[in-house]
Amino acid sequence: MSDAPPEALQQSGDPRRPERIMVIVAHPDDADFGPAGTIAGWVRAGSVAHLICCTSGDAGGEDPTTDPLQLARLREAEQRAAAKVVGYEAVTFLHRPDGALQNDLALREQLVRLIRTFRPDAVMAMDPTVLIHEDGYVQHTDHRAAGMAALDAVYPAARNPMAFPHLANHEGLPAHEVKWLYLFFTDRPDAWIDTTDTIDVRIAALREHRSQLRQPDELEARMREWGREAGERIGAAAADAFRVVELP
Repeated sequence: MSDAPPEALQQSGDPRRPERIMVIVAHPDDADFGPAGTIAGWVRAGSVAHLICCTSGDAGGEDPTTDPLQLARLREAEQRAAAKVVGYEAVTFLHRPDGALQNDLALREQLVRLIRTFRPDAVMAMDPTVLIHEDGYVQHTDHRAAGMAALDAVYPAARNPMAFPHLANHEGLPAHEVKWLYLFFTDRPDAWIDTTDTIDVRIAALREHRSQLRQPDELEARMREWGREAGERIGAAAADAFRVVELP
């Protein structure tokens, strides 16, 4: 990957396209509301992508009588279908409690194990520094926890041979250095990736989350508007915005 400053990045033909990318999110559908267009473009260009959902979305409903285990099974099935649309190689669910996600040592160990197993060039996660977006949207507590856990797992834990030493000593998982962090849902973007050719993939993936869609047509219009606004920064019809961090 090039050391050029990240500005207007492309889906393909750019030396900074990661060959292996891991996306870490809190809930099913987070990745499809976020960077699905970018991931779809990278996969088309030859990247391999792995999606990690820290929870199964068992609190993602409006009826308090809903069986959370049944809802979790449904949402996992929806996410697997959406991941197939985008082109992920695999989806892993960590089965942490929805609405009570904690950036604790146990979650960090799970993420480090997955990072050392998959050995990605880049990890994509929600920007945990955002509490309230400029538009007034409050960043979900699980989003912040998942984002911070992803950062803490990438640096320093995954690259530190003495962090969780049993992973290396007993599971054959040596330290691994992730080179890039791509943070989305950020209010400090410094890179925009053209998704003109893949915004329809993002929308198709979101439509797989039927349990979460009240007004799918309005959702599609909103996704296209988000894409258009980001695309204006690089003269594209649609784009995804990221805060990109190159790790030392």
